[in-house]
Amino acid sequence: MPRLRPDAMLLDMKAATKEAALRELAGVAATVCGRFTEAALFNVLLEREAVGSTGLGHGVAIPHGKVEGLDEILLCFGRSRAGIDFNAIDNRPAHLFVLLLSPAAKAGEYLQTLAMVSRILKQPGNRQRLLDSTSRDEIAAIFAA
Repeated sequence: MPRLRPDAMLLDMKAATKEAALRELAGVAATVCGRFTEAALFNVLLEREAVGSTGLGHGVAIPHGKVEGLDEILLCFGRSRAGIDFNAIDNRPAHLFVLLLSPAAKAGEYLQTLAMVSRILKQPGNRQRLLDSTSRDEIAAIFAA
């Protein structure tokens, strides 16, 4: 699985709406990647959300999309203390966000990474550790396990 880098984390998201959260996550992805603008990545995420919400319930959302010209899968993490309405299945706000962007040509690896992130976030203990952690290294370790 691609490594979640400490510089690809937002531990205190400012966003109050779904669109603002997507823009904030796209901004950190653009900074980490360095090859795409925040606006371009935001549009990829918006297009995917138009298909159906990536809010999975239990306070978790995994916004994702495929980006032409991206070299490798990119993971970013975001945490919102207040919670953001993300049209989740259980109608509860999302607090934990894992952004997954993939090259269009890496469909298999993309699906494997999405499945692995989902498995990690389905575990209540992992969700609680992600909510409580003040350490970027600890957060990265949860996703590296």
